Amino acid sequence: MQEEIVSAHLGRRVTIDICQPCQSFWFDARESASLTPAATLALFRIIGERVAQPRRNNADLAKCPRCHARLRRTHDRQRATRFEYLRCPNDHGRLTSFFDFLREKDFVRPLTPQQLETLRQNVQSIHCANCGAPVDLTSDSACRHCGAPVSMLDLAQAEKLVQQLQHAEDRTSGPVDPSLPLELARARREAEDAFAGVPNSTAWHASVSSDGLVGAGFAALARWLRASRES
Repeated sequence: MQEEIVSAHLGRRVTIDICQPCQSFWFDARESASLTPAATLALFRIIGERVAQPRRNNADLAKCPRCHARLRRTHDRQRATRFEYLRCPNDHGRLTSFFDFLREKDFVRPLTPQQLETLRQNVQSIHCANCGAPVDLTSDSACRHCGAPVSMLDLAQAEKLVQQLQHAEDRTSGPVDPSLPLELARARREAEDAFAGVPNSTAWHASVSSDGLVGAGFAALARWLRASRES
């Protein structure tokens, strides 16, 4: 695992362990709940830089890196959003996939029936953002392997987080990139246009086919950020 130091409440700093191959974070006990808006945004950026199709594996065999006890699959809820993680039975921490971290922080939401129908007109199959298994959109609205609903990156929620951070007193991670709110808004409009049937969404649908819906959201954001740097 690779380590990333981020800010926590009460002026603390915490070290998050990141596993790129399995697209997961390891949080020590209560670390996830203690993250500041700046830390959440930092992990959001890390996911965007490293997002890839997750490897399907037997996660139920995973062990705690502290005590080596078998991790236990745990289901939880944040507001109306369900998510899960693998928890150490001795409360040393938990292993959370990138996808479930995004769900926990309200960065991911299921498609509406109208969005799902629009997607089916352009894409027949996608990879599940949670486990990487193929999802046949002609017949399914959720992954048959892990049960995760077809979901997309909620860029509007990301915009809200940036606005919250811009007005927060905690600036321990430094000032927010002033171009980020604009790029998030542009990426969100690209996603909304694709589901509204607006032409010129070829890049979006190509990203959906190869990277899944969550990956397509990050790809849209990356395109805008690259364009702003080149201009």
